[in-house]
Amino acid sequence: MHPNTDVHDFEFKAKHAMNFVEEGDKVKVVVVFKGREMAYTEKGEELLNRFVTKLEDVSKVESPIKMEGKNMSVILVPAKQKSKKNN
Repeated sequence: MHPNTDVHDFEFKAKHAMNFVEEGDKVKVVVVFKGREMAYTEKGEELLNRFVTKLEDVSKVESPIKMEGKNMSVILVPAKQKSKKNN
């Protein structure tokens, strides 16, 4: 995602992330900053916080929001582990 990601795109990505988390997978959400967007890192953090809040009923934060170069990311894991059966 980018700091200026549209509401529809945000909802689409959140829905897919929710499906992954419900299946028992980890999800890494990344906001990529290009050029002058680096001056608005608070917008990226706001976006990631909204994402975490949107998925808080099915996931929890494994690693907090961190900045790595031009990327800001957070890792979400399922709130409760799904038992994987060997059938």
